[in-house]
Amino acid sequence: MEEIVNKVANSALEVFDLEDYYPKGIRVQIDISQWLLEGFLLKEKDFREHLKNHDWPQYQDQYVAIHCSTDAIVPAWASILVAIQLAPFAKKIVNGNIEDLDSALYEEILSKIDYSAYDNKPVIIKGCSKKPVPMRAYILAAHHLQAFARSIMYGEACSAVPLFKKK
Repeated sequence: MEEIVNKVANSALEVFDLEDYYPKGIRVQIDISQWLLEGFLLKEKDFREHLKNHDWPQYQDQYVAIHCSTDAIVPAWASILVAIQLAPFAKKIVNGNIEDLDSALYEEILSKIDYSAYDNKPVIIKGCSKKPVPMRAYILAAHHLQAFARSIMYGEACSAVPLFKKK
């Protein structure tokens, strides 16, 4: 009987798993429509009063996305004012939704990685994840790896899709 050899395990293939870089912490969205009249009209005095009475310490060490769930036309200063209130408590604040928040977190993390370990090696960007890794993170990872890797694939070693090969 012929021995079964795991060619993937014995290959020089490097796996780049974005889940390994997923920042731990609570992510929340603040919907500013809750402080608008009927969810659509910003009355400055009332808006400021709502912010003054809001429980900001509840966001201690959390990642926060500020958004408006209605089609209200909200002046830029309103989100900025919310961010200023959050600043003493939140770890990170972005304008947008949770995916925008995760994208911003990954952008920060991926820009600090030393990719030289992948120099002239075949790399697979692991595709399946249990954590909510945004598409932007995959694109950023590929961009950073492209400067070093001999080739880049996406997916799993058994069924990878080729994306890039150095000439």
